Amino acid sequence: MQACGEVKPMKQPWTFSKPRLLGIVWPFIAVALFQALLGCVSLYTMSAVRSYVAGESLWSKGQKDAIHYLSLYAITHDERDYLKYQNAFSVPQGGHALRKALDQPIPSMADARAGIIQGGNHPDDANGIIWMYLNFHNFSFMKQAIHFWEVGDGYLMQLNELARHIHDRVGEGGVSAAEVNQWRVQINVINEGVTPAARAFSDALGEGSRFILNLLIAVNLVTAVLLILLALLRVRRLIVQRRVFADALQLEKERAQTTLESIGDGVITIDVAGAIVYMNPAAEGLTHWKSTQASGLPLTALFNLLDENDQKDTSTLVEQIVTGKLKGGSANSKLIQRLDGSTVSVALVGTPIYNEGVVSGAVLVLHDMTQERQYIADLSWQAAHDPLTGLVNRSEFEHRLQRVLDTVDGQAGSHCLMFLDLDQFKLVNDTGGHAAGDELLRQLCRALPQGLRDGDTLARLGGDEFGVLLVDCPADTALDIAEALREIVQTLHFMWKGRPFMTTVSIGLVQLGDTPATLEGSLSAADMACYMAKERGRNRVQVYSVDDLTLSMRFGEMAWIQRLHMAMDENRFCLYAQEIASIKGEGDEVRHIEILLRLRDESGRMVVPDNFIPAAERYGLMTTLDRWVVHNVFKVIAQCQSDDRHQVPQALCAINLSGSSIGDDTFLEYLKQQFKAFAVSPGMICFEITETSAIADLDSAIRFINELKGLGCQFSLDDFCSGMSSFAYLKHLPVDYLKIDGSFVKDMLDNPINKAMVEVINNIGHVMGKRTIAEYVETPQIEFALQEMGVDFAQGYLIARPELFTCESLYIQPVRPDPLMFGAPGTLR
Repeated sequence: MQACGEVKPMKQPWTFSKPRLLGIVWPFIAVALFQALLGCVSLYTMSAVRSYVAGESLWSKGQKDAIHYLSLYAITHDERDYLKYQNAFSVPQGGHALRKALDQPIPSMADARAGIIQGGNHPDDANGIIWMYLNFHNFSFMKQAIHFWEVGDGYLMQLNELARHIHDRVGEGGVSAAEVNQWRVQINVINEGVTPAARAFSDALGEGSRFILNLLIAVNLVTAVLLILLALLRVRRLIVQRRVFADALQLEKERAQTTLESIGDGVITIDVAGAIVYMNPAAEGLTHWKSTQASGLPLTALFNLLDENDQKDTSTLVEQIVTGKLKGGSANSKLIQRLDGSTVSVALVGTPIYNEGVVSGAVLVLHDMTQERQYIADLSWQAAHDPLTGLVNRSEFEHRLQRVLDTVDGQAGSHCLMFLDLDQFKLVNDTGGHAAGDELLRQLCRALPQGLRDGDTLARLGGDEFGVLLVDCPADTALDIAEALREIVQTLHFMWKGRPFMTTVSIGLVQLGDTPATLEGSLSAADMACYMAKERGRNRVQVYSVDDLTLSMRFGEMAWIQRLHMAMDENRFCLYAQEIASIKGEGDEVRHIEILLRLRDESGRMVVPDNFIPAAERYGLMTTLDRWVVHNVFKVIAQCQSDDRHQVPQALCAINLSGSSIGDDTFLEYLKQQFKAFAVSPGMICFEITETSAIADLDSAIRFINELKGLGCQFSLDDFCSGMSSFAYLKHLPVDYLKIDGSFVKDMLDNPINKAMVEVINNIGHVMGKRTIAEYVETPQIEFALQEMGVDFAQGYLIARPELFTCESLYIQPVRPDPLMFGAPGTLR
């Protein structure tokens, strides 16, 4: 219990036992302030009422004096009596000015104040008079008083008009006694009218004064009672709250003791002298001391506190915490050295205990880091290794490779890098399942290190790909190691469920000095060399060389992939159209154009497909490009259909499709969606497929063509007769057009064999009901020869150059230039 009592300061229960004074007395202060405010308002209101009563007295006196002096002036005609009248009349006139100023939509405070002073009131009473008028003029007593005020002002205005008339008449002279008598009668009439109004005004003010007095007394009494009740409730609440706090403090105390005894971290409480006051069971387990035995002993009697790195004593850390020189809350990694010499790694958190602002001890929390350190070590290993094989993974391999590259000085031969890719690994997976593939990988990873030196890094990069980093390894030694690895794989003799599997590997070898000293460049070179090893027969080692033209070409294709992705993101592809003209002389032919893809490079220059299509085909981007072309062609057609020229026949648009798109069922669905989305008539579209892509998967090509022809589309077979078996496949392909390979057309006039081939293709095409299109028509002589043969259409620079694909391409038939004046090199596709 003593230990628990010492732990109490950690909870800092001072909010319960010593609440702030302001938190207790603020309701009473609020009561006093409110009562004082109410008293001030009451006094101010009564003062304003008093000012009105005083003003009414001055008003009545001024009114009576004004009537008296005006009556005297009517008899004596003495100017001094008239001046006395004016002085007396100015008092009620000031009251009239006050009322008029405050009855305006926007009250004039200056005019009101001037009227108050003119009426004889003290200037200090002006604010109260104005405040009362503005805030109480709608109350019944005030409204009645203002009414009589207005009546009195009306009589006084009549009196003032009569006074001016008498003064003017006296000034003219010759006033008769009859006139004087008449004036006196009028004055008496006004006096008899104004006197009751003044009396009624005074009575209304008196009644209002008494009402306000009674109201203020009642409000003050009720408020006082309510505030007393509020104070009583507040005191009762404080008493109840104090009792609740005391109970909560006791509960918190018991809870803290239970918590300290049950938590897994060791908790030690010490006093300012460093003597142990309390230890929880976890601390007992860490120190191998019982709390009852350790109580009162110095901390150093239980264990030594060492720095984790240099094993130096750090007991001064605890002294700094106890003395308050070091703020608590931050974790320190330390070693506890027990008396038996054993050590345990802990995270130490120390916090001073304050009592009235003075350090009275400290709490030390010791967290056993043994499991965490082991867990971190396991995580670190897992982050750097492949879980299946136990080899270094790709991330760690790249990290080690980067460290080696940082030391490369640009000279070849110091370090080498290898990529290994298993041949026919998919066959093992497909035949024996993934379990067989995993077992093969494990056996390989046990066998491959036999061919490596100590210090060489073997890593699994993913799937059936491995990497080897050879540090300080000459090229010839690296080649020997690569051959040794290849032989190890070849002689593995892998068996799965009694079935043998042949295992071979393709290896790409790179001397790091031969490649750009970058991680990406080195990995790409090794990957490309491995790829070439597979292309050149598998089960071999391919050494990377900058002079290898095939490797250079593959590198160029890989660079194009990145450029194509960027061009797609930046929308730098564009569409061109080239006319396919009828050369039969028939005028009713629908215009026929071929859509051509172009790429605007980073510098703005136009790039033809021959430069990037091979890379797109090799790395699987053709379907993406085909989708882009279809979408944008349909988009232009849809825009043109909304034009006011929709009644003009539109051209038949020939769109080239790749072999990968023809065999892709999702692409077929995509085409159907695009037709529907853009409301494009399928009869406007002719898809061009090459002969080689069609016969590569003949069944898929036939199904693809039939599906779209069922919608109304047409098809052209491009580059026909580029292979020897073309005629054998032609009867199976339901195409509408045959495009005669331009290699036969462009020199047919000089090569009888090519001319004969063109004639044969044209004749067979017509026999099979297909129309023919000759490519690369570049001279009038070729066009004339094609007409003589009966070829249906021609395409080439003689007919038209490719132009940007717009609505004009669909509607306007261009004027053919004079064939004799126009010539150009071969058609760009």
